[in-house]
Parts: sequence; structure tokens; C-alpha cells
Amino acid sequence: MKPKNSSISNDREPCKTTAASSAHARPNRKSTASSAMVMKPNGKSAVSSVILKKPNASTAVSSAHDVQVMFFRDVSLGPTEAVLRFRLVHFWEARNPNTKTLIGQEMILIEEEGTVIQGFVPAGRVGTYELEPGSVYKLGNFFGSRNKALYRVTDHSATVTFAWNTELKILDNPLVSIHEDRFRFHSYEEFYANCDRKVDLYDYVGHMKLVNGQTITEHTVLDEVDISDKRHLCVHVQTHDGPVMKLYLWDKAASDFCVKFKSYGSTPSVLLVTTVNPKHLGGTLALTSMASSRVFMDSDVQPSRDYLGWLSSNSDIANKINAEVITKPETATLEELFAYIKQETAKVAWFECTATIDDVVQGSPWYYISCGGCNSKAVKGPTSLICNNKKCGKSIVTGVAQYLTRISVYDKSEHAVFVVLGDAGKELPGKHASKLVASYFETKEGVEADQCVPVPQALLDTIGHTYKFIVKVSDHNLSGKTQTITVTKIFPPEAPQPIALGRTRCSNNVW
Repeated sequence: MKPKNSSISNDREPCKTTAASSAHARPNRKSTASSAMVMKPNGKSAVSSVILKKPNASTAVSSAHDVQVMFFRDVSLGPTEAVLRFRLVHFWEARNPNTKTLIGQEMILIEEEGTVIQGFVPAGRVGTYELEPGSVYKLGNFFGSRNKALYRVTDHSATVTFAWNTELKILDNPLVSIHEDRFRFHSYEEFYANCDRKVDLYDYVGHMKLVNGQTITEHTVLDEVDISDKRHLCVHVQTHDGPVMKLYLWDKAASDFCVKFKSYGSTPSVLLVTTVNPKHLGGTLALTSMASSRVFMDSDVQPSRDYLGWLSSNSDIANKINAEVITKPETATLEELFAYIKQETAKVAWFECTATIDDVVQGSPWYYISCGGCNSKAVKGPTSLICNNKKCGKSIVTGVAQYLTRISVYDKSEHAVFVVLGDAGKELPGKHASKLVASYFETKEGVEADQCVPVPQALLDTIGHTYKFIVKVSDHNLSGKTQTITVTKIFPPEAPQPIALGRTRCSNNVW
């Protein structure tokens, strides 16, 4: 016997609002298993956070042909024959993290009151229903399961689980207006409180400071091959004037990020990621994407548009923390640097070392000729220089001299050999390598263009001077292939504070 307030509605309802899709749900059809967002005819995303007024809470009966529809707030545990009417916001595959065995399909559903509930299709029934994010459905016969305790994506205590006799039909033209999305944002403090607890997965919105270590500029280009190989990328994000956090996007979230990032005419500023997991990584709070995560940027959804508006009006606050402060590496002596490299758990990392230059290594080239486009090494071709980087794509390039200078350094604990690459070397003599090379050939008439230029005096004059170096411990260091440490940036040491001059009182009390 059906509950008093439940009955199955007609397959189609009179038109009042336009649904996000007109696809029909047919049995025995494989699911597209895609979380792609449905696009409206005008090209805009069909996802929005517009909040509509709730209907009268005392009315749980739809007026569409007097069909009785259960609201999500009335869903309880156990089998139910009532009818639900909702929009499918998003769905994804749930798999065992160890065996990768399919557990089922998980869904986020939202109904006309704006309440969000989780849906679930067991593995044995995956493919039985054709699911399309953004479409509105009518569902009859389901089982109210207890919402999971770990990695929850909704506040509701129950989950709508598809049963053996579940009937799912699409509504092309639903009579009622149903919200298209709903977000659950959390602050830094709330994420920190839930760190490593594996409980609810909340949403995050903020402005991007760095992408894989690159400062956000108008010409930021993503290395998609590297991101694909590593299966993830790291974005430094900040909400208003709060702390900067690392946000790691994995697999599909990483690829979605790349697609959206490139789709904008100019570099986007705002990033909104749903259902992120707060974790301690490297001793600090970080957010990581999950299988359920979705990625939005500047104008994709209302919350990102709202944040972009704030960002445009408060650029001084947003730029208060610069990229160098965000990525300031840990300070280490040379002895501590070598001790880190010997650790079995050591990974690629950056450190700040203060050391004195003991010598500039001579007898080997102190510069290399690079591609003027990507700074990779250029090699001689039959008639011109060719870029050695396959990703660059330039067959003919203009060669530019770049630093490749080996220096011997020391501090109070140890000696080391640093190799200074690219623009980092400019801080030593105060000139680009190309200018030093050009100066040599200008003063040496008749010298062949391919002759190696000796180490210039401007570099030798740095011997005995102390600098602050930002160095990178690379895979080559960790694998034991080389002990030479790469320098990525050089700062002059902070000048000592001047000693205030004044009268000194002598022991005989005479000034």
C-alpha cells in the first residue's frame, strides 16, 4: 500500500520553466558517467546559485494535476513508494580507493524547496538509468539509506538509494521552478577545525595567487603535459584577506581546471571548487579535490561572479600578500641541505641558504644559448638554431645567452657547488648574460661567433661576497646523479643596521 501522500505523477507536466536537458531516461541504457555541465543555448553554464523563496512549508503536495510529491525534508530511512521531483546537479563514480572496484554512482539532488540530498545507484544497477546533470526528474519507489559518516557532500541525514523497483522519468517541462545548484562554503577556520577528520566535504571560493608555482599574470600558460603526467596541479588560493592555502586538484578536477583556464580570453582570477577535503600536508593546512569535486571560475556561477565583483573593488586587499611571501622556502644551512637530500622520504623542495662565494668555476661554459621563446637549450641545425624543447614547437629560433654558472660557496657548516641558471644569475654581476657575451665580442675583433667566452671579470668580482640563495633540491639530487644544487633566485644579503654614533660615558664619569 502506498503512503497517503504519495502517488506517481504523469510522465510530462505543463511547461512553466525550461529544463536543462530534454533527454529522456530510458531503461537498459548505459550512463554517460560524465559530470560535464549542461550548456544553455546562449552558451552559458546551466549552473547557478540563485536562491528562490521556499514554498509554504506546510504544503507538501504539488499542484501539478493534484500529484502528491514528497519533499526531501520528509525523506526518512527505509523503503518508500512516494514520488520525488528534483534536479540532478552532479553525479560521479564511487570506487574502492584500494581495489578501484566500482561501488556505485553517487549523486547530488536538489528540489523545489532548495533542500539538497545525496542519491546513490548501487553498482549492479549502474547503467540502468540515463542520467544528465541539470535535468529534472520524477522518481518513484526508493530506499532511504543512512547518509554516510565519511566524506559527506550534503547535510541531510538520509540518502535516496535506487531500489529494484525504482522508476525514474525525466520531466522536459516541469511545472515548478527548481534551483540549479547549492553550495556549502567554509572559512579557513572551519576547514582547519575539520582537518584530517574525513567528515563533510565543503566548497571553497577565492582568488588564485599561483598555479603550479607560476604567478597569475595575463600570459600565464599551463604545462598540460606535465599536469597530465603528474595527474594533479597545485593552486595557491586566498579568500578575501584570509590566509593563503594550497589547493591540490587531482585527475578530472585537474583536467577540468585546464580546460576552463584556457577557455577564458584572459587569465581568470577566481576559483570555486566543490567538495574539497581539508588535510595536513607538509605540516600545513591544504585542500584536496575528490571524485565529487567540480571546478568553476570567474563568470561560471553566481558565487564566483559575486567574488569577482568583490575582487575588482578590493584589489588592494587581494594583492596585500605577494607570491614570494606565499612560497617563501624554509631556511637551511648547507649542512642541513645535504642532510635533507640523504633522507629516504625527501622530495623535490626549495630552501633558502645564505652563503659566501668562494670561487667561480672556470674551464667550462658559464652560459648557454637558449631559445628566445621558451629559454630551453638551442642547438645548431643545418642552417639555423633549433629549439631542443619538443613542447615549444619552434623550428627556427633566435638564440639568447643565459647563465649556466657554477660557483663554489660556503657557510659556517659546509662547502657546496651551486649552479646558477637563467635570469637568477643577473643578480651577481648586475647584467644579463647576453649583455656580457655581447660586450666580449664587441671588444674582440675577429673572434669567431661560436668561440666560448671566458668567465667575465664581473662574475669573478663576486668572489668573497655573501648572498642569499633560493635553491632547488631536484630529482637528480635525490637520485644521487649530482650533488650540484640549482639556484633559482639570488638576493643580496640584508645590510647590517648602522650603529648609532653618540657620546660614550667613561669610567671616570667624564663624557
